[in-house]
Amino acid sequence: MGSYRICMCFTRKFKVTEAQPPEDVKEAFSKYANGGPHMTAEQLGRFLVEVQGEAEDAATAAETILQQILQKRHHHIAKFTRRALVLEDFHHYLFSSDLNPPIHNKVHQDMTAPLSHYYIFTGHNSYLTGNQLTSDCSDVPIIKALKKGVRVIELDIWPNSSKDDVHVLHGRTVTTPVDFTKCLKSIKEHAFSASPYPVIITLEDHLNCDLQAKVAQTLSKVFGKMLFYPESECLKEFPSPEELKHRIIISTKPPKEYLEAQSFKETDNTVLNQKDSDDDVWGKEPSCLTADQEEEDKSDNEKADQNPDYYDDDQCESRREAPAYKRLIAIHAGKPKGGMEEALKVEPDKVRRLSLSEQALEKAAGSHRTDIVRFTQKNILRVYPKGTRFTSSNYRPQVGWLHGAQMVAFNMQV
Repeated sequence: MGSYRICMCFTRKFKVTEAQPPEDVKEAFSKYANGGPHMTAEQLGRFLVEVQGEAEDAATAAETILQQILQKRHHHIAKFTRRALVLEDFHHYLFSSDLNPPIHNKVHQDMTAPLSHYYIFTGHNSYLTGNQLTSDCSDVPIIKALKKGVRVIELDIWPNSSKDDVHVLHGRTVTTPVDFTKCLKSIKEHAFSASPYPVIITLEDHLNCDLQAKVAQTLSKVFGKMLFYPESECLKEFPSPEELKHRIIISTKPPKEYLEAQSFKETDNTVLNQKDSDDDVWGKEPSCLTADQEEEDKSDNEKADQNPDYYDDDQCESRREAPAYKRLIAIHAGKPKGGMEEALKVEPDKVRRLSLSEQALEKAAGSHRTDIVRFTQKNILRVYPKGTRFTSSNYRPQVGWLHGAQMVAFNMQV
């Protein structure tokens, strides 16, 4: 028989040394324990209310909390002897994710200033599931965005093939459409799942007057009292987020201004050339682009060449054809005729939204930075990705934020 060497293994237990309480924890314990070595349930309750900002009923629940702390740390003796916390127990409680979880999602900023004083989480082409040219349109990405806390949803609205209903799709592409009403119902259901503050729907409107009236009816029917109606045709100052809690706000170009822009577009070939989003240049930084290559606002200029039949005088003879549609537009969009100086002009009795592409903003920031900042103090500036970001990529948002742009629109499809 062979001989074998036997190795005897011994296990040794090591006590885990807890981190020592920092000075501020020691000071808090000493203060609320009145300098003693133990903290009672009553003293813990005072700490919870005065320091942690808990509700008054937290003081009455302090006895239960104290027992939970002791049960977790000293389960073998807690029932019989301990009715107070020592410093180590108090320290353990403060840093325990189970006993003292992170503060709930609370807003600590002042939310009573006008809406233009805040950065607003903004989506771009919120209905697309993937790239900007061939992906499907759906309400699913809208739902996902709202659950992330997005507060601005963009919908491009077009007539369906029979021109008797409204679809949401990316114009002049092969994206498959999604029903407009379906998108609205999903917005209503999920608008405030992540935040009580208002949801703004920016509409890129490619509709005739009859369909604009139908959109107004649909919006009113789906959202009901959630829909915010401005008291006057043009707001002099935006309401605050606090005032607009749980409200849906519509932002688009009013019908009259849209028709005028359409007429102007049809008679000015130079403007047409500048407005076509396909004029974007691949691979160039915004600062390298010339004025002729600058992409204008796809929302304000409607991005796609429209069918003139939709806007003839027979359909819109009085330009008051859809008063209900115009009435529900709370944030007016549009760019005044003229150059950048005119676009950034601050009007004393009117607030509005201006949209600029990433290139247009960077170019304007070089020569009109003061005007941009002055504009955003009262009005809303929206920045959106250039048209050649076909893969739904994004741009550097810092340029917009540094100049006060409230709506820096992100592609969130991929």
